[in-house]
Amino acid sequence: MPHQVHQGSHTGGTREGERPEGRRQARTRRAAVLGSPIAHSLSPALHRAAYAELGLDTWSYGLHEVDETGIAGFLADLDEQWAGLSLTMPLKRAVIPLLDEISETAASVEAVNTVVFTDDGRRLGDNTDIPGMTAALRERGVERVESATVLGAGATASSALAALARVVRGEVTAYVRSEERAREMRGWGERLGVAVRTEDWASAAAGLRAPLVIATTPVGATDGLAYAAPAVGGTLFDVVYDPWPTALAAAWNGPVVGGLDLLVHQAVLQVEQMTGCRPAPLAAMRAAGEAELRARS
Repeated sequence: MPHQVHQGSHTGGTREGERPEGRRQARTRRAAVLGSPIAHSLSPALHRAAYAELGLDTWSYGLHEVDETGIAGFLADLDEQWAGLSLTMPLKRAVIPLLDEISETAASVEAVNTVVFTDDGRRLGDNTDIPGMTAALRERGVERVESATVLGAGATASSALAALARVVRGEVTAYVRSEERAREMRGWGERLGVAVRTEDWASAAAGLRAPLVIATTPVGATDGLAYAAPAVGGTLFDVVYDPWPTALAAAWNGPVVGGLDLLVHQAVLQVEQMTGCRPAPLAAMRAAGEAELRARS
């Protein structure tokens, strides 16, 4: 199924401040998060809290283990009850050929984390990670910085660069583990309009002095940098949410934005697109995420 790039985000058409009454509210509606592995996902807690707060009694949100080989079949089996999907790895790129349209934001990083199904059966893809990152930073008072550091070079790093395109005035330094990753990050920088300089991971401690540091690496990858946290740091954005805090976040002497902040802000945008109800209940969703993490620990 060919896809087209389109502008803007997908919404259900409800005016701001309204609840989706009538036909949308009365219908049984389903949504879910897909990925592999998926058992750890906080998305069900966040979305279900939003539904409860919004009075969406006929809405449900599930969790399904699906990999690249299974995504086409899963989509083919969905009926008209389905409103949307949240996607995590390894599906963010694998789903793109299966969609009718993707947003410019999703196209910019070749990654879709949100699928909305229209009443006429079309599949629309978007990426709420990027605006979720900028919203999480804005919540901590970070709207513009002169320079930034990115730790890591995976899929989340490309989303971080896309977010930084809206935030950083100058250069972004990416600390990576291989020349192949360095080339990829420079390529993403050119594509996204961000000046990217790459350095070897061995010198990453020097990058912690930037006014904004975004750690996009998996659990444990930055633990060895905790000793180098500056006495007066800029803002640290660490995308890990469990376990929290990471060693680096615990040692940081400055504002810290965590992975839960990112998850909540991107989920707020997903709820708004899938339900058509704006604004989604940010505080209730964050509280649900915090409660779920406490229960796990």
